[in-house]
Amino acid sequence: MVTMDAELNCDVLVVGGGPAGSTAAALLAEKGHRVVLLEKERHPRFHIGESLLPLNLPLLEKLGVMEEVDRIGMLKYGAEFVSPYHGKAITFEFANAWDKALPYAFQVRRSEFDQILFRNAAAKGATTVEGSKVTDVEFPAEGGAIATVKTDEGVTSTVRARFLVDASGRDTLLANRFGIKHRNRKHNSAAMFGHFTGAHRSPGKAEGNITVFWFDHGWFWFIPLADGTTSVGAVCWPYYIKSRKTDQTTFFKDTIALCPALAERLRDAELTGAVTGTGNFSYQAERMTGRDHIMLGDAFAFIDPVFSTGVYLAMNSAFRGAEAVDLCLRDPASQASALRKFDQEIRQGIGTFSWYIYRVTTPALRNLFMGPRNVFRVEEALLSLLAGDVFRPSPIKSRLRLFKAIYYINAALDLKTNFLAWRKRRRNVRVPAGETA
Repeated sequence: MVTMDAELNCDVLVVGGGPAGSTAAALLAEKGHRVVLLEKERHPRFHIGESLLPLNLPLLEKLGVMEEVDRIGMLKYGAEFVSPYHGKAITFEFANAWDKALPYAFQVRRSEFDQILFRNAAAKGATTVEGSKVTDVEFPAEGGAIATVKTDEGVTSTVRARFLVDASGRDTLLANRFGIKHRNRKHNSAAMFGHFTGAHRSPGKAEGNITVFWFDHGWFWFIPLADGTTSVGAVCWPYYIKSRKTDQTTFFKDTIALCPALAERLRDAELTGAVTGTGNFSYQAERMTGRDHIMLGDAFAFIDPVFSTGVYLAMNSAFRGAEAVDLCLRDPASQASALRKFDQEIRQGIGTFSWYIYRVTTPALRNLFMGPRNVFRVEEALLSLLAGDVFRPSPIKSRLRLFKAIYYINAALDLKTNFLAWRKRRRNVRVPAGETA
């Protein structure tokens, strides 16, 4: 790690030391490029989004950090969904997915996980700099990028790079600079979350499973971590967040009380720190590539985390993005086609997840989730989706199309209920989330 006390020159400047940035930096350094990785904070630092997917595991293996993540992680064999509308819970186990080779994932404390990836980038040869925030970026006519950087000690410097990788997460460095970031009008939401000790977990093998609780104003996550802490968060429609009249901690606890199944799990639990909130939860930029730059993970888009897709989408985009950037640097004439291919691949994956996320609160989809049937192996395909298997060539695609047909048939059979739910949701997403959380 170096300090920002002089001008730096490099092949690739990576902005953001989270899963996307650290992964891309490690891969590009391995390919022989001079890489500078900037992180505005200092590791370890808090971050939400602790649940990984089984398809994360091959990526961790390729990075060479699987053993380290295994040491800090909580084994996650599946996902539990609890529905007050059906009066029951159901668990989906990854071992029953189409591909039986990846039967588990991990829950991780992000401060530890992100630090592992950041240190790995340095070990692979990237120049890593912490406590340094990019305040401006220019793309001169002759090509490349020039970033203005300010350290947390007040020192200002510049980094000149042939290519810039924006992995700045929800800071959305380039999307904000270009004015191309928009809240997701199809799924507008806000979130609040905190960590608890003493929460009641599922017994045995299911102890580390994530649990999703539906309730009238959205849904909750319940994520057990290896150190005994449990991450709990509420993703709600903005109208509900805007109804807050008390302090945020009280409001969060009152919201938990609206979900008796979750409240029961937390009856003996204690909140260990501050409750955090964020609005504008779902958003997307108009584009994710341009001349000599690329956006990875949350720097391009963030979708509702109901299927724990955040870290996986970030790391997968980093792997595919690193390949594209490497090709751009080695063969500048191929830049347009390389970036176009990357854009198409990432949009396809995000789109696949989004179709289900946009409908996860509808009666028709909840009914299918709570009463799964493996007709024509549709349930196995759905489990593969939940495992993150949406980018590889796979026969699940035809089964997922069949699932969609089943969904529309079920929605038509109870047209009035689903129409009213659709109209309510449409009204809810029109309310700007702002930063009210």
